[in-house]
Amino acid sequence: MNYALGQWTAGEGEGQALINAVNGSVIANASSKGLDFALMLDYARTKGGPALSKMTFHERGRMLKALAMHLLSKKEGFYKISWATGATRVDSWIDIEGGIGNLFAYASLRRQFPDMPYTVEGDVAPLSKGGSFIGHHICVPKEGVAIHINAFNFPVWGMLEKIAVNFLAGVPAVVKPATVTSFLTEAVVREIIASGILPDGALQLICGSANGILDHVMSQDVVTFTGSASTGKMLKSHPRILEEAVHFNMEADSLNCCVLGKDVMPGSAEFDIFIKEVQREITVKAGQKCTAVRRIMVPENLVEDVQIALGKRLASTTIGDPNVEGVRMGPLASNAQVTEVLAKIAELSKTQEIIYGSTNAITPMGVDTERGAFISPVLFLNKDPFKYTDCHHIEPFGPVSTIMPYKNTEDAVALAKMGKGSLVCSIVTADDKIATEFVVGAASMHGRILVLNSDCAKESTGHGSPMPMLTHGGPGRAGGGEEMGGKRGVFHYLQRTAIQGSPTTLSKITGVYQRGGKQTETPVHPFKKHFEELEIGETLITHKHTVSETDITNFANVSGDNFYAHMDATSLEGTIFTQRVAHGYFVLSKAAGLFVDPKKGPVMLNYGLEECRFTKPVYPGMTIGVKLTVKEKVDTEKKSEEDIAKGIVKWLVDVYDETGETVAIATILTMVKKLNQQ
Repeated sequence: MNYALGQWTAGEGEGQALINAVNGSVIANASSKGLDFALMLDYARTKGGPALSKMTFHERGRMLKALAMHLLSKKEGFYKISWATGATRVDSWIDIEGGIGNLFAYASLRRQFPDMPYTVEGDVAPLSKGGSFIGHHICVPKEGVAIHINAFNFPVWGMLEKIAVNFLAGVPAVVKPATVTSFLTEAVVREIIASGILPDGALQLICGSANGILDHVMSQDVVTFTGSASTGKMLKSHPRILEEAVHFNMEADSLNCCVLGKDVMPGSAEFDIFIKEVQREITVKAGQKCTAVRRIMVPENLVEDVQIALGKRLASTTIGDPNVEGVRMGPLASNAQVTEVLAKIAELSKTQEIIYGSTNAITPMGVDTERGAFISPVLFLNKDPFKYTDCHHIEPFGPVSTIMPYKNTEDAVALAKMGKGSLVCSIVTADDKIATEFVVGAASMHGRILVLNSDCAKESTGHGSPMPMLTHGGPGRAGGGEEMGGKRGVFHYLQRTAIQGSPTTLSKITGVYQRGGKQTETPVHPFKKHFEELEIGETLITHKHTVSETDITNFANVSGDNFYAHMDATSLEGTIFTQRVAHGYFVLSKAAGLFVDPKKGPVMLNYGLEECRFTKPVYPGMTIGVKLTVKEKVDTEKKSEEDIAKGIVKWLVDVYDETGETVAIATILTMVKKLNQQ
């Protein structure tokens, strides 16, 4: 079933039969025939888009959290369905709970954005000598739709890791999973829709073919593709994509590698870590991961040791029905995939030798039928990978990998880069010098590099696990795109626009006070006001204090900071100081003493300091005052019914001297109680 225009819709005709990868039985038929893709995209743009873009980042983040909680409560149902894709419990955990984890991660990311529908990026740009004309960058949600064309290997994670980002940005999505495993994606979308958490039009689903959908894309849309490089290139060159200058993000399968450092010896912790990591990457999801290890690079003197150790671990991997206890590797997603993988193995066999496994039919555990899509892990040895290069450009998308020797780290870097662009590579080494040499040398051709050793292996998420707050993607063959990446990823769905004007006007537009903008004094001390009552630009101008040598001495006694510039006037020759200088932290502390209202009020506590600069020396005899301005307000939600309703207020602290020149500038944060405690 498809979910289009706010309702579940069966496609016309029989469609494509969806096959159980374990036993070959027919699960369902998928068809998208009869869907009007133009109407679906318009529905997303006119219905889902406006509803999402009006919400603030914090509201959208809380929406993601609610959705994650709901799906987590339904996860066992997803696990049961996932079995039919050939996934073991571990495989399904990566797909299902890993995908839900992305929702949680992006829900938490809301705190890095303002409680507004849009955000600002970067620092203000001064554009005039007098400061009356400045520039900034504002980022607003695109007014299009995110079209996600996903691969078959992760029917849940592939969808959730993408929609988490576009939903936080305020953009709706149309999801097109690979048809062969779309029955699992459909099950998750059914729960999403049934929850009622998303606004109408925010999410639509196509379970059959989406041929023709790109004919209707517009300039504000974003198209993401995960799959083979050849298909991605074809889609990326679609005339409509080029004509409308549509943002196209491609994440393609790549020939990722794992390198054993030259410092590692058999019997060491790092050697065992390497063997375990490579074996896991060959067999998890039956090797059907875009991040799987396809090339294994080993110092030439350790090839035999690695071959023996890795062969033993692969031999202990039980293949069969994922529901049977003890099974560690299930089938491929379909018999068509088996045929494709065997064809690629045959190609590689022309230039390198199979040293483990075979292409013959196997007898999987717990399966009575031969109709399942099972295959043996296959390990190749390429004795001269610089001469026989098929392993660097032919990728069997299954449990297949190649061991290859290298002489030195420079060789390892060269071999890693022969993949012509990878999503990830890893190196196992206890030598930080080797790690540095490899990472710096290989980084230009890789989207992510994992450095593994005994210090981090226990808590490492592993070679094949992209993390929500880090970029997932890679150059060259890997597609040249970026997914996730934390805050960075959200900006892919926002339109960045440079804005210019006066500091006062830009303060109003951005919701953040810009220096030089109009400041408003009120008769009531701002520390006596609740969160809702404070206005951006509201300013307290304090009384003044003349700094003395006694101040400097007393602060040194209290703080223990007896740095010579503060205490010894005879040691100042050759410095920028002409006499004993007040401690920067004294200036900031005294500023607090000038602007703080001591009586109990709505201000609950000092929450921290984001930035601070001491811009001019303060000497005894100089007089300082403070302008305290409401710079930004960040709303926070209550953690429980008993929690106090509050928000974070960012204050611009401008400390100036008797000439009016700034001597220190800082942003401090306070936690301020709300007037409304509901």
